[in-house]
Amino acid sequence: MMEAPPRRKQSDPNNLTCLVNLRTRQPKKEDDMSLLVSIDTDPNFTAKEANPAPERLISGNPLFKTWAQDASKGEKVLTGVWEATPGEHHSIKGTTYEFCHIISGLVEIEEKGGETKTYRAGDSFVMKPGFAGVWRTIETVRKIYICVYE
Repeated sequence: MMEAPPRRKQSDPNNLTCLVNLRTRQPKKEDDMSLLVSIDTDPNFTAKEANPAPERLISGNPLFKTWAQDASKGEKVLTGVWEATPGEHHSIKGTTYEFCHIISGLVEIEEKGGETKTYRAGDSFVMKPGFAGVWRTIETVRKIYICVYE
């Protein structure tokens, strides 16, 4: 098996949605890579598991699972599926742009100094660079994510 590329250093090491660990997939040879990539919402390979950093945790004991499925532009664009069990934590995007499409579950996202918005299956949203707030997973949530780094 080919050794996966090293994990890209992020401006926010606790941005667990977008951290990629390509060791969970067989890397493709450059000449085998298609420019059309399907995202499997129920992947059959092992997810990368993590918890929020202690300083980010507000309540509960959420478990995060990430199924990284594509890395492009020198790993500056990451795509995959992410899941979180109920709990509440601080979400800070730093310089990251993240598009999310909720596949299942229910979350509330409260922007610092702003309103609280609720998202459920079928909803999509963007968290822009500089976003800071609280992510509350009410029901185990699964989403497709696209993260873009500077």
